[in-house]
Amino acid sequence: MNKIVSILVLTLLFSCSKNPKTFIEHVDGYWEIESVTLSNGFRKEYTVNKTIDFISVKDSINGFRKKMNPRFDGKYETSKDKEVFKLKIENDSLHLYYSTAFSKWKETVLMANKDQLKIVNQNNDVYLYKRFTPITVE
Repeated sequence: MNKIVSILVLTLLFSCSKNPKTFIEHVDGYWEIESVTLSNGFRKEYTVNKTIDFISVKDSINGFRKKMNPRFDGKYETSKDKEVFKLKIENDSLHLYYSTAFSKWKETVLMANKDQLKIVNQNNDVYLYKRFTPITVE
């Protein structure tokens, strides 16, 4: 009986483990920040956002992030600025390595599904995003 329980517990643990490869397909899209938990424990909730993040993953390796300003007609305004990144799976985690003319940094995807994205940066600040749903006024 103990062997059966042990096998069931191990099966449950391994089936619930997160495979970072499965995160890649969900990172792509329009994301609205929901909250930030700073490394000191302070948590900031965002109820209204003027900008959203558009994350584009091209070939499971390369991508970019842009800040977008949604409009009421369902379209977006943005600048030509974008942050280019490379995706890498290392140590069972999905990392985004950014490179701009001004800086280089790394972020780690803690969780990604069709509705939420959770990322931690090098300062150990955790960003929780929700999938952006545009508001259209007709």
